[in-house]
Amino acid sequence: MSGLNPDLVKNSANVAIDFTETEFEAIASPLVIHALEESPPSLPLSFDCYGTLIQWEQGLHSALTPISSRLPSNTPEAENPVLLLQRFDTLSAKLQVAEPELRYNINLSRSFVTLASELKVSVSDEEVEKFGTLPGTWPPFPDTNAGLEILKKHYKLIILSNIDADNIAGSVKQFSPVEFDGVYIAQEIGSYKPSHRNFEYLFKHAKEELGVDREKGDLLHVARSLTADHVPSKELGLRSVWISRGGETKEGEGVGGDYERLKGDVGFEWRFDTIGDFAKEVDRQFREKSG
Repeated sequence: MSGLNPDLVKNSANVAIDFTETEFEAIASPLVIHALEESPPSLPLSFDCYGTLIQWEQGLHSALTPISSRLPSNTPEAENPVLLLQRFDTLSAKLQVAEPELRYNINLSRSFVTLASELKVSVSDEEVEKFGTLPGTWPPFPDTNAGLEILKKHYKLIILSNIDADNIAGSVKQFSPVEFDGVYIAQEIGSYKPSHRNFEYLFKHAKEELGVDREKGDLLHVARSLTADHVPSKELGLRSVWISRGGETKEGEGVGGDYERLKGDVGFEWRFDTIGDFAKEVDRQFREKSG
């Protein structure tokens, strides 16, 4: 394994941050990439799926229309749609802790009903049933597929997601022609991130199925959510990359967690705006190494 040259990265047009001018300098360290010494590549990247690869917040905003469209205009959640997303996310997260074996599509539908009830909005049985099936229909970010194609040249790819089997089946089809080497989901694990159990499942199965020993550093976790992914990654000593998608600012916080509040609890080694930016920089460094 070899480290990225920080000076090369700092001067690259593809890099999301100039660490000499931001507070991220204090928490950044060289991102580790695997030398092109074996074929196929042996170092895997594990990804959160929804919010990192798939347009989660955009999809959720649209899915909550049966509630948002029926709110009085002076309701805080009507005036600021992010509040509605965050309120829903809080309900879903609480249910994940209370009933960790509940399939995510059911978690979604029940959280949808609870949110509607709290806001005194009526929703139909059809709307409730449909809500839990929607994540599998939401599209990838515009940069995702091209980025995955680049990364697939260099790494094995794994998904670790708080999702159910039906929804993930719909989502992975949208990453075609890229195929993931492992897909590990909450439904089969019996718990949800940020539970350490989910990451331990990743470590165990990546070792058994892909020959990956994370104790040797042969695993890098790539994710958007601070609360679900980067906090437990630091707790477990798992190296990580933050795909911030605007979350480094208060205005772009969304449902991934408040960076200002959580920055002492996370330890990601690099930040990129998008998967596309991350992939371009990785590819640039591989080409430079081989050239």
